[in-house]
Amino acid sequence: MFTDLILLIVTVICILTDLANRRIYNIVLLPAVTLAIGYHLYAGGLPEVFFSLEGLILGIVLLLIPYLMGGIGAGDVKFLATIGVLKGPSFIFTTFLAGAIAGGILAVYYLVRNKKLLFTLKKLFFPFLHGYGLIQNYSADSEVEQSSTIPYGAAIAIGSAVAYFVR
Repeated sequence: MFTDLILLIVTVICILTDLANRRIYNIVLLPAVTLAIGYHLYAGGLPEVFFSLEGLILGIVLLLIPYLMGGIGAGDVKFLATIGVLKGPSFIFTTFLAGAIAGGILAVYYLVRNKKLLFTLKKLFFPFLHGYGLIQNYSADSEVEQSSTIPYGAAIAIGSAVAYFVR
């Protein structure tokens, strides 16, 4: 199917650019969205276009809060929306769920690889333990702030592969 081919091409390009540059480019996503809407209009008329736009909107909505909180980049949101416009809302929901699981696994991998797992666990749990009096002498300011990013586009790509093979 045409949308499957476009999905494959876009996903491969987005994985490569996200892993190499930590960027997902509009120059890849915009033509895919345009082709998808044109194909859906040709194949099924306005009802199919509305189905496609539902997938696009759902893709944006699902990642809007993580984006606004600074957890992911705008390219990740647009990548999920592009998958939504290609494959529709039910596909995008499965992609989102499988991608969230893959993203969690990738995050743990990157934390271990960058030797930040213990720091992150301390940052998450020490304030609670200190609040309940289980540990003493903990100050939130005592740790040096460290940040890491993961290529979440890769997690979205894994999620789309899972959604494709599950359907």
